Amino acid sequence: MSFIEIMLIALSLSLDCFAVSISSGGTMKFFSFKNLFKMSFFFGFFQSMMPVVGYLAGRGFVEYIQKFDHWIAFFLLFAVGAKMVYESFKLEDLNCDENEKCPFGIQTLIILSFATSIDALAIGFSFSLLKISIITPVIIIGIVSFVMSVIGINLGYNGKKLFGNKMELIAGIILIGIGLRILLTHLI
Repeated sequence: MSFIEIMLIALSLSLDCFAVSISSGGTMKFFSFKNLFKMSFFFGFFQSMMPVVGYLAGRGFVEYIQKFDHWIAFFLLFAVGAKMVYESFKLEDLNCDENEKCPFGIQTLIILSFATSIDALAIGFSFSLLKISIITPVIIIGIVSFVMSVIGINLGYNGKKLFGNKMELIAGIILIGIGLRILLTHLI
């Protein structure tokens, strides 16, 4: 897998974090570097660890499914992408009153981080099916997710939800496109 493809996957995965970060930044009454770093770290960490979990789970099955692994990778990427496209039309804003730290509390961050990284689990599983080394993608995914979260929180705080669900839609389309490329590469 090329660097550009890994970057596109990282960007696609990070757009969930980006969308939530924009909404979260929009809930901040006063800008806080501590909250910015905390959310960005959680998102980057979860986005980079979930592919590892998916990769390790997928390695045990590789020998049994090599003949149709490209179909599995396609369907996983297509399903995740389609889910993201669907959710882009029903994305809800996070509403927190001024006295709460929501969505920057630890429990909320864990839930948000897990929810935004489920897609990365499927990507890791796909990587194992394609026998791709996980180290470089995991590092890139974590860094890109961290950076996109920082950008999202700043945009949300300063622009109060400029992009919202459009980012989720773009991410879904990119994942579907990568899934189609994998399928066509193996079929042709």
